[in-house]
Amino acid sequence: MASGTKHVWTFRARFRRHAFGWRSHPAIKRVKEAVAEIKKTARKDPLLGAEGAVLFLEKVSPAIEQVDSSSGAIGTAVNHAIDALVSIIAGAPVDGTVRDKWLERLWQAVEDDDVPYIETLPDHWGALCVTPERASRWADEFIPIARRTWSPKPELRGYFKGTAACLSALLKAGRTAELMALLELAPHKFWHDRKWGVKALLAMGKKAEALRFAEDSRGLNESDLMISEACEEILLASGMAEEAYNRYAFEANQKTTYLATYRAIIKKYQNKKPVDILKDLVAGTPGNEGKWFAAAKSAGLYDEAIGLANRTPCDPKTLTRAARDMAETEPRFAVEAGVAALRWLVEGYGYEITGLDVRAAYDYTMKAAVNSGCKPEAFNRIRELVAAENFGERFVTKILGHELGLK
Repeated sequence: MASGTKHVWTFRARFRRHAFGWRSHPAIKRVKEAVAEIKKTARKDPLLGAEGAVLFLEKVSPAIEQVDSSSGAIGTAVNHAIDALVSIIAGAPVDGTVRDKWLERLWQAVEDDDVPYIETLPDHWGALCVTPERASRWADEFIPIARRTWSPKPELRGYFKGTAACLSALLKAGRTAELMALLELAPHKFWHDRKWGVKALLAMGKKAEALRFAEDSRGLNESDLMISEACEEILLASGMAEEAYNRYAFEANQKTTYLATYRAIIKKYQNKKPVDILKDLVAGTPGNEGKWFAAAKSAGLYDEAIGLANRTPCDPKTLTRAARDMAETEPRFAVEAGVAALRWLVEGYGYEITGLDVRAAYDYTMKAAVNSGCKPEAFNRIRELVAAENFGERFVTKILGHELGLK
């Protein structure tokens, strides 16, 4: 049954064809606002929220197809929107007729997606079908085309937007043997396709085979991170945490920062001591010990953190922030962090360093030194460091020389 509520969606008028030109920031903002509007509505009226989600997915690509996507930010925003909206559509209390109409509309949107922006939507096709019976019907529609595009005759091959939708629907329908047989036709071992084989084998209870299938998917152009994530998940689900840690933990949990990587691993492997995880990470990245400073600090391993900060270059700004934040609670640690910051500044390290950065490192170090009762000692250490500066134009000396009695 369709919602009887008359509703005017704010996002609808904003997502006209080519509404955003080439600028990505306004488009990203509007995408996030639209998703927030749909979520808010869905909490009160799940059916109406699902209708809004379908409408958004129809309109988003035409609206942003001229947006500059070189940074990947707009694509990421749309992918996050899809992840959020699929569950709203799938969870809506609606009869089969309406859901079938939604699926037809969504598939037309995929077909019309020329840039493309909603290319990950087919990955969710099984979930969108909701029932195995509906998923099976869609799989029957897709299979002949998927087989033809994976034909052993190169002249018959081509690209089919419905390949992922077909595999997803087969999995939802429980037709795992057919899914595996279809993958056998694939001319290349692309993880985007073969991940469905891993899921199918897991659905059949064949965990060891799923692990081997995933490992066999590695290749020159495939993402080792995503494959390792899948392998790690299999082992963790099998209660083999130690093997998962040894084989996959570090590769499967690579994040944008060293600290985020460390946190991701300790969250999954609570049976391991944080200090042991840190040691393993440090050992696995020789030459980058200083970059694990923030991870050690977050774990309260202050001695280890200072040791790392002094072994190889560490971002002076990160060290200065540590001196600032810990000046009251851990003043001795803050002093050591601040001195390390000044050491690397003297040696010319740091990105876009200004005089304010140098001054901040000195001021926060001295504040912590007062709190720890070692002001004279800290002053003398800093003076010796700066006096030995010979990098470039002796920038740190120019900023602190007078105060340190070096001018």
